[in-house]
Amino acid sequence: MFVETMEDDIKIMTFKNGKTNPINREMLVRLKEIIDEVNASPTARGIILTGDGRFFSSGFDLPIFINFKDQKEAIGFFEMEEAVLLALFTCEKPVVSAINGHCAAAGLIYSMAADYRIAKDHPKIKIGMTEIKIGLGLSIAQHEVMRFGFDGNLKFRDVMYFGNMYGVEQAKQLQLIDEVVSEDQLIDRAKQVIKQWIDTPNRPFIQMKQMLRMDTARRIQKKLKEENWHDGMNSFFKDDVRKTLEFVQASMA
Repeated sequence: MFVETMEDDIKIMTFKNGKTNPINREMLVRLKEIIDEVNASPTARGIILTGDGRFFSSGFDLPIFINFKDQKEAIGFFEMEEAVLLALFTCEKPVVSAINGHCAAAGLIYSMAADYRIAKDHPKIKIGMTEIKIGLGLSIAQHEVMRFGFDGNLKFRDVMYFGNMYGVEQAKQLQLIDEVVSEDQLIDRAKQVIKQWIDTPNRPFIQMKQMLRMDTARRIQKKLKEENWHDGMNSFFKDDVRKTLEFVQASMA
């Protein structure tokens, strides 16, 4: 579920789903619709992703994974999810993540797909990827989006392999975010970045972004088509992974 507002021709999408704002199927479908609408609109300036309450997003809604009946169902979900993530990554207009609270797992992946990431200055906010600790790797698009966001193998290694959660200042050092601002400036600063980038004669941002991300986008499409990534879906049916997912889900309830 999203709370959707339009301010200054900028679409603000606020994750709002329970205490931790997990991402479910309906949210992915709606996000793709919004991306298409913003791309098609001659007046739309861009998209801001943010969250409600103490969380930006904790990641995917874990019951999706826990309730997969078989590998075919898991494959179907990720075929859809990969298309949405790729659409966000290649959105023609500027996309800014305004990270208002804790941001983890798919919450971070979708934030990294944005063009710019701004976090609220708060000592309790934690940002990171803990997938390795629960026995899950990344899908093809997720891996490529995260790798692009870091623009370096060593920072990718440190964040992904250790699976730690970081405060906002350390997250900035690791390139998980670009800026830290006060709470009252979070959305205004996100809007300012979008306007600065898009409000120029002929909007050359659109062409520059396409050229910058073209190689990664094509690599994602090629790998999804040619590589045997379906076998990786078996991880959701391993006993130790399922037990961990169920434990994490129970702890977040």
